Amino acid sequence: MSNNDTIPLIPDTRLSGKTWLRTVTLVVAGALQTLTLSPFQWWWLGPVSLVLILLATVPLASHKLFRAGWLTGLGIFGSGASWVYISISEHGNTSIPLAVLLTVLFVAGLALFHAIAFWGWGKLAKESLVRRLLLFPAIWILGDWVRGWLLTGFPWLYLGNAHVDGPLGGFAPLVGVHGLTFWITVTGVAIYGAWWLVLNKRSVGAGFVAVVALLPWVTGPALSKIEWTNVSDEATSFASMQGNIPQQIKWDPDFLRDQIVVYLGLTDDYWDTDLILWPETAIPIPQDQAGKIIDHIAEELGDNSTLITGIPWYGFSDRIEDFTFHNSIMAIGNGEGMYHKQKLVPFGEYVPLQQWLRGLIGFFDLPMSSFSRGPANQSPLIANGTRIMPFICYEVAYPDFVARNARGTDLLLTISNDGWFGDSIGPLQHLQIARMRALETGRYMLRGTNNGVTAIIDHKGQLAKTIPQFERAVLTGDVFTAKGSTPYMQTGSWPVLTLALILIVFVRERIIPKP
Repeated sequence: MSNNDTIPLIPDTRLSGKTWLRTVTLVVAGALQTLTLSPFQWWWLGPVSLVLILLATVPLASHKLFRAGWLTGLGIFGSGASWVYISISEHGNTSIPLAVLLTVLFVAGLALFHAIAFWGWGKLAKESLVRRLLLFPAIWILGDWVRGWLLTGFPWLYLGNAHVDGPLGGFAPLVGVHGLTFWITVTGVAIYGAWWLVLNKRSVGAGFVAVVALLPWVTGPALSKIEWTNVSDEATSFASMQGNIPQQIKWDPDFLRDQIVVYLGLTDDYWDTDLILWPETAIPIPQDQAGKIIDHIAEELGDNSTLITGIPWYGFSDRIEDFTFHNSIMAIGNGEGMYHKQKLVPFGEYVPLQQWLRGLIGFFDLPMSSFSRGPANQSPLIANGTRIMPFICYEVAYPDFVARNARGTDLLLTISNDGWFGDSIGPLQHLQIARMRALETGRYMLRGTNNGVTAIIDHKGQLAKTIPQFERAVLTGDVFTAKGSTPYMQTGSWPVLTLALILIVFVRERIIPKP
């Protein structure tokens, strides 16, 4: 090993000293983070993963950290997001070799977020052990935030999501998922720091650091008992239809009528239910062509019943000044409102640089990949006087977006078609993310999907009721409205992001030293 590989004043380890071992460690440590999430839910592996990353990277010279971050990202996204292969290969009319290549490029591209974050970590902390440890949580959380925002974002695989069932979950209504992730990284840093203090015979300092780091882990369960919102005692009857329509026929004109017949049949015994939910694009034709279907539904519904369904919208948009499609959701019956999806999935709902990419391969020409983004600040849907904020598929993954739009509403609702991802772990991760949004906002989240997981999620993020995946079935149950706001709904992620920026401003190695 060359003298430029590690920093002499920082304790070296075998993990950082041997290139091949460091490579394996970082990839494995990244993969451990996927195991903290659904369906595995081994939340305790979060700090373990971070300690391994720190052991392998803290002693490294700054010029080595870009590659180290990229390897960490490969482990995270290679294990936790490679399910995109299913949509590319099975539903994108793409050959297996090309689908593999595109999946590898997707994972490698996402890993660059960690590579750049680690590079910035090295630039800001230089060769100081204390600065490296203090700045690591700040760099990690800002990297997460940028990844969830840049180029529409990929707000997936956040470590904090694991704690919808973990001991830190009680803090979610206070600080949101980014706040939970921040403290998980602080815990990893504290374990590393305590180890360093013990090596230097500073046992008292090591004990103090350990106690401070563990405090939220032991107080979180007690905090989870606090009621941040006022949940009504009056139940609303609810039914959600899971049609389990095969993705291969979803947009086939020969099967469009059959799909509507399936959902009408599933609803036959539930027309008098207070709130009925059909999933994303359950009506697979634009609303301007679906007048007879909408009228039939309105006639069948009871006097106090509302049906909410996903449906494409086509018409002239004043904002775009052109005719366009929206991926939308509408209320029928004793309700009103139309919502157009704002957070679109790249390549699934729109094609970036489409003037060059369309027509190259089948994946760039997926059905309904020409949607336009809906306007900001849309009103909630109204169902029998209840204000319901809807989120379509991918939108529920954006924590600040959901928290902001949940203000002044009574219920949250999300519809999806996770048939794109088959029996992979992707749909289960999606469900866990929806649960975290319910926990952050103190509101019931109603989830309607084509093939699962259809669920009623209570205001604590717990699953009140579900039906099995990949079955044609109906979920029924009672749901409850909520008033008021959690602290996180009022502040969003700005407090934790501001703390991260303050750490960087005051802890970083200054280029121009003080006089």
